[in-house]
Amino acid sequence: MTPTLDGAALLNEVEAFHRRFNVFPTDAAFVAVALWDAHAHLLDCFDSTPRLAFLSPEPGSGKTRALEIVETLVPQPMTAVNASAAALFRSVSAGTAKPTILFDEIDTVFGPKAGDNEELRGFLNAGHRRTGVTYRCIGDGGQQTVQAFPSYCAVAVAGLGSLPDTILSRSVIIRMRRRARNEKVEPFRARVHEAEGHKLRDRLAEWAEQARETVMGAWPDMPDGVTDRPADVWEPLIAIADAAGGDWPERARAACVALVTASKANDKGSLGVRLLTDLRDQVMVGIDRLPTVAILDRLNALDDAPWADLHGKPLDNRRLSKMLAEYMTADNEPITSRNIKTAGSVLKGYYAADLADAWARYCPPPPKSPLPPLPGTENVA
Repeated sequence: MTPTLDGAALLNEVEAFHRRFNVFPTDAAFVAVALWDAHAHLLDCFDSTPRLAFLSPEPGSGKTRALEIVETLVPQPMTAVNASAAALFRSVSAGTAKPTILFDEIDTVFGPKAGDNEELRGFLNAGHRRTGVTYRCIGDGGQQTVQAFPSYCAVAVAGLGSLPDTILSRSVIIRMRRRARNEKVEPFRARVHEAEGHKLRDRLAEWAEQARETVMGAWPDMPDGVTDRPADVWEPLIAIADAAGGDWPERARAACVALVTASKANDKGSLGVRLLTDLRDQVMVGIDRLPTVAILDRLNALDDAPWADLHGKPLDNRRLSKMLAEYMTADNEPITSRNIKTAGSVLKGYYAADLADAWARYCPPPPKSPLPPLPGTENVA
């Protein structure tokens, strides 16, 4: 009889292997990455697969090295730099052994100078779900037919800056940093250390077969407050931790809370949600109406806000009107400017009552200690 592998001890070894060569920002990141490595061996047990995203603001932060270590531990690794969507979905749909796609320099695809890349973005989004497919026309001329190519596969990416919201929301996000002088790692030598990683990979594959029945169809208890998309992202990883046992169930849930909380702190939402939130928390605090000209002055004066430089120009009346009109009042009418009587004149502006429903539906909870009203706006009515 084949001896049973200790899942918790094996995950400890995987984590220790990463710690030899990687400096992640928190212990939670090591836990998440080790669980992600293991989940790639049990992909067919889950309804969805989280993307793993190593992101940093500057080069030299260890992102590529992180992908290199992951590469030694996952099944069928496929490194993809500037790969086309067509090449990726054909690789995923060919044969029974799904590749684990490792996409370095993802900022060259989605960065500010890359332009739109909807085809690849669609592939990465569709492949998050087990039922995900990519539709393509095949054949010549009038003989073309539509064929569905399965897109479900594990994907880890690394890059500078950020990613489209649709991919970030499907990802375990590791915010990488440059090593401090007191942070030391072992030099990674592929000829020596790849073999060590491959031995761990083979044992992970063996343990995966042993744990398959436990993981298949599991509905792990999620930490309080982790629901919706974050729960979809973390359920496979927590199911892996529960199957491994030891202290991994507790460590996985603690890591889940830490990284989900961190992602929310870094996530300012869409530009529209950012606008609504800044109006509520920064511009219209304690007042019920404000002329458009005053709103624009205050928005464009905010530090750490995008309004003074939107594609090289400050936010103006036309853009403000267009953005707010996408949201509705409580009466299900588009939010629009209305007349505001001021001393000796009538100006166009916005009422807090018209914005209140959108604030409640789209914005994060308001800060516990709201800012005082801006000077001169207390009695603007």
